[in-house]
Amino acid sequence: MRQDLSIIADWIRPQTRVLDLACGDGELLSYLQQHKQVSGYGLEIDAEKITACIANGVDVIEQDLNRGLSNFADASYDTVIMTQALQVLRRQDLALDEMLRVGQEAIVTFPNFAHWRCRLYLTFRGKLPVSKTLPYEWYDTPNIHLITFKDFEALCAAKGLKILDRAVGDLAYKGHWKARLWPNLFGEVAIYKLGRA
Repeated sequence: MRQDLSIIADWIRPQTRVLDLACGDGELLSYLQQHKQVSGYGLEIDAEKITACIANGVDVIEQDLNRGLSNFADASYDTVIMTQALQVLRRQDLALDEMLRVGQEAIVTFPNFAHWRCRLYLTFRGKLPVSKTLPYEWYDTPNIHLITFKDFEALCAAKGLKILDRAVGDLAYKGHWKARLWPNLFGEVAIYKLGRA
């Protein structure tokens, strides 16, 4: 399992209800069901990934996250997760509202667009960065909003959201003292656990 998913799995309490948004092939939810006896659903829009979820024994619903989560009741889940998808949504602020309406806690991950490599790439090449974390050209990228640690934390503060935990890592999701000390400069990937203040 990817390291970011392992970090998230450690944050999930056993025998809770989990909703995994943009769940991909269902790897995380499958692991949580087997090792932490959670119950829940994955939401995915890609047909091939939905097929993979079913093969992995994950209950999955085809759904566009840009349309919200109105088909889920308030506080119907303990945790709502979204890995590496926040930056592709039209309105991250509304997505966070919905996640914390449906769940008591939310966990999100996203690439940090203020990482030093991105800054240097833009400074010296004059072009938007292309890297392992951001492997697309500007014209074909699914990333429609660029997020940094500072921007995300400012949004959380403006919305009155409480940051319950945060992990900062490199592309392999391994922490480093520089990334913990200066996350906006040295952190490539952000993992946040949120709740209502």
